[in-house]
Amino acid sequence: MSIAGGLENAFLAGVEVGCQCLQIFVKNQRQWQAPPLTDDQIATFRSTQQRTGLSPVVAHASYLLNLASPEKDKRQRSVTAMIDELRRCEALGVNGLIFHPGAYMDSNIKDGIACIAQSLNSVIEETLGYKSLILLETTAGQGTAIGYRFEHISDIIGRTQSPERLGVCLDTCHLFTAGYDFRNKEDYEAMIENMDSAFGLRNIHCVHTNDSKRELGSRVDRHEHIGKGKIGKSGFAHFLNDPRFTHIPFILETAKGKDGRGTDMDRVNLKRLRSLIR
Repeated sequence: MSIAGGLENAFLAGVEVGCQCLQIFVKNQRQWQAPPLTDDQIATFRSTQQRTGLSPVVAHASYLLNLASPEKDKRQRSVTAMIDELRRCEALGVNGLIFHPGAYMDSNIKDGIACIAQSLNSVIEETLGYKSLILLETTAGQGTAIGYRFEHISDIIGRTQSPERLGVCLDTCHLFTAGYDFRNKEDYEAMIENMDSAFGLRNIHCVHTNDSKRELGSRVDRHEHIGKGKIGKSGFAHFLNDPRFTHIPFILETAKGKDGRGTDMDRVNLKRLRSLIR
């Protein structure tokens, strides 16, 4: 939900469409810097969350970040920005900061993974004792993006000095276009076993719940409304009815707008997902 006009407005928008949990940006996601949060902003955010009861809340990091950049100055800028966002999360009581691991650009994937781990170590050192987790998001693998194989995520976590500060955010669209098919029960269970072996189901703290405009294994990141894309409702039903994911927030990242009847699309997508729960 948008934080336009005040961070607390995201809660009001969430209640309007029937959310139970929430994802926000803690600053303008397309700018490197933002004014520090004031005590009044923090207090208003926390009181509005308490009043609305929406929980948990996660944040998505700026799309500008690239912890895998082969250029040291650009990578350091990303580290500094991520530390700032994590401080905001901690002040607001946000459960975790989700980020795309990064793109290796004109380098290679091995060096890119090493850069991400090194960058995360720097972030962790500056945020010792924080409760807000750092959550690596699985990616579609578009361009030189890292994180489209479970082994990438596992390797990054394994190279950091404080793996307990890290976790994972799955994205159903990204999983599908990265080549993981979970439309039938057998393939779903095989994928779950694969990720459990790689980084452990206990480390999954969020699921971005998006259908895909593009085909299985296309490695193209294009979100679609639930049931209108290439995944179809059955794939989502496996996640929604898996007791291992009962207490994990499922977050929609589908396009805003209204359907032909004038109903808010967030409300439409929520209804479609809830109809799949047995």
